[in-house]
Parts: sequence; structure tokens; C-alpha cells
Amino acid sequence: MILRHRSVLFGFIFLLVLGCSRLQGPDVQPVPPGPNLIRLEPPDYPDFSDGFFHDNLSYGIGKSLEYLSKVPAERPFSFGDDSYTALHLIHSLEQLRGFVGNRPDSEAVNQFIKERFRVYKSVGGPKSGKVMFTGYYEPHLTGSLTPDMRYRYPVYAMPSDLMVIDLSSFSKEYKGKRVVGRLSGNTVVAYPDRKTIEADKNFNQKAVPIAWVDDRADLFFLQIQGSGRIYLTDGSFLRVHYHGSNGRPYRSIGRLLIDQGKIPREKMSMQRLKEYLKDHPEEMDAIFNHNPSYVFFKTESSGPIGAIGVDLTPGRSVAVDKKVFPMAAPAFFQTQIPVVDGDGRIAYWMDFSAFALNQDTGGAILGPGRVDIFWGNGPYAEIAAGHMQHKGNYYLLVLDPGNLDTPNENQ
Repeated sequence: MILRHRSVLFGFIFLLVLGCSRLQGPDVQPVPPGPNLIRLEPPDYPDFSDGFFHDNLSYGIGKSLEYLSKVPAERPFSFGDDSYTALHLIHSLEQLRGFVGNRPDSEAVNQFIKERFRVYKSVGGPKSGKVMFTGYYEPHLTGSLTPDMRYRYPVYAMPSDLMVIDLSSFSKEYKGKRVVGRLSGNTVVAYPDRKTIEADKNFNQKAVPIAWVDDRADLFFLQIQGSGRIYLTDGSFLRVHYHGSNGRPYRSIGRLLIDQGKIPREKMSMQRLKEYLKDHPEEMDAIFNHNPSYVFFKTESSGPIGAIGVDLTPGRSVAVDKKVFPMAAPAFFQTQIPVVDGDGRIAYWMDFSAFALNQDTGGAILGPGRVDIFWGNGPYAEIAAGHMQHKGNYYLLVLDPGNLDTPNENQ
């Protein structure tokens, strides 16, 4: 599908109702018992038609290879009940990149995968058996390196008094768990919540502002997204990226306004939220403070950067639950995306499928029934990203061990 300079436009705002790509949200579906990925027989493979015509797929594959080149070659990656080494994944990605680099047609792609790859399907959510697809993007803000009457909302770096404590050293039962806090005398206490941080006029003595922006709502949504660009008064820009948080749980302001009857659930979108905040500035404190989580940032020279430490590729990089889906692995999704007209309105929803890569994670992206797609940046990405919340199917690909050029690399 080609739309206005080959731009297909997409969306995501379900994260504001159920959570976001980097922060814990409510209503996360539990992981069902049994394998989360089911290996398919070739006759059951989906139609591997790529709606992006393989644009930027080779680049995205290269980023996964960049990550895998830095991990031990024998590190295992689980695909349901099966396991493959990092070296096996490298061969899988290299063969896929070499083939799609010539922009083959769908028939050739399907034949190639059927002959050379194993395909695994996510079992999806426990009730629907489908995967819920949402998305995220890189917002653009307007800011300054010095505060004034216009630029008065600070984008904070990590506070000097914030402590992240790994609890696994205390007991095996705390493996993988940690707490975020600060010292109060000789006691570690919870780090202040959003309301307390924003009311503290001296907080910049603990956390250095990276920049100041001119819109409080934009800053709030920057924290939701986890990364973005701040365009400065001299025409340059800063890339800011999630560095950490105050450890408080994320609470959705979208769900708050739905529960209060202020925005109907079927009309909830990021655009509608921003409109409500603009029309009701007197409610902004109460609405924002409903979410006690507060995010701190760092600057990066590139990005946005995913959980595996590589630049994300628009339309290709996805955030998944790393306990379910092998990171860096090639994937394929089937869902619906919005087609946006020249006025920035959604004209209709269309069936869509494309190859993807597991390169990011998120606190609210848990289990086999959630996948969050990164759609890039710019006004169209933001407009469409305000609405996507559609179900579909998600598949993982790995080279069949019989097609490895080097023997004995499969598990």
C-alpha cells in the first residue's frame, strides 16, 4: 500500500488505557500455562506478504545482528519448547536479510520461508487466542536550555539521591526483583511520587534539568512514550531517552477519565485526551497526579534506543515480553492499521502484515497476547498512533537446523 510518498500511517493509544510501552499498566493479561509459542507445520504457515515492500527491513535486521554479535554464541534463545543458540539466530537473520535484500515478490518469500524456516505462532491472549497490537512513537517537543516564562517545565535527569536496590542478593526468592527509593537517615524509603516531585521547588538540586519545555501535557506524554526529541530555540534538537523512574506504579489517566464518564471509552485517543486537558486546565493537576509514576531522562546521540541497546526501526521494531518472545528474533505480524487522509483523519482500517524484529520491551507489554509496534516520529505518526488497538496474529521465524551452513549449531 503506497500513501503519500510511500508513507503508510499507523497508530497506538491503547497504551494510555491499558498502560504504556515502558511503564506498568493495569489489566495486563496473565501468561497462560503451557508453551506460549506453538511450532507450525509448513501447510499452516501464514501468507508472508510484507506491506512495507521490504523497505528498511534489512536495516532493522542489521540492528538485531549488532546486538547478537555482542552476546555469547552459545547463549540459548527459547521458542516455546524449543531452544536455539545466538549463533543460530545470527544465521537465521543473515539468510533472511540476504534474501529480502533483492525485494522478492510474495510468492518467492513464501516459498523461501517454507523451505528454509521454522515458524512459531503466539498463543495470544487466554480468552481470544489473539494478540493485541498497540504502538508507540517518538514525540517532538519545543524547549530551551534555559528556563523563562514560556519554557518552564523541566525535563529531569536521574536524581542524585535515587537508589535502585537489587533484592536478589538478599534471598533467592527475590531473584529479578528490585526496589527504587532514597535514604532517609539510615532507612531506605520509597521515592516521592509525581505530586511530591512537582511540588518540590528545590527538586532541581537533586535532579539536573536537561531542558525546559513549553507544554506540560507534552512533557507528561513524553514520559509515557519514554523517548523523544526536544527542538531548541537555536534550531538544534536533543534526543532524550528513558533513564529510570521513581519506582511508583503507572496508573492510566485515560482509564481515569473513562471511569469518571468524561470521555467515552469508544472515543478515547491521545488526541481526545489532549483536547480534554486543554479545555479543562483546572483539572490538570488532579489528572496528572493520578499517575504517581515519574520518568527521568538522559540524552542520546541517536535513537530511540530499544531494550537490546540498538536504534529502533520504524514499523519494524516491536516491544514484547522478553520472557515469552526471544529478543532480536525475526517476527511477522498480521493486524489492522488505520489509513490516514490528507487532513489527518482516519479514513478506514485495512488488513496489514509485515516482518518485524523483537528489539524492545515494556512494563505493560506482558504475556503472549501483547505486542507494541514502534512507528517512528512526525505528525502523521502521532495522529495515527493515537488510535491503534487491534487484534491479530504474531509469528516468530528461525532457520530450520537442517538448513544451517555449519553443523551442530542447533539445540
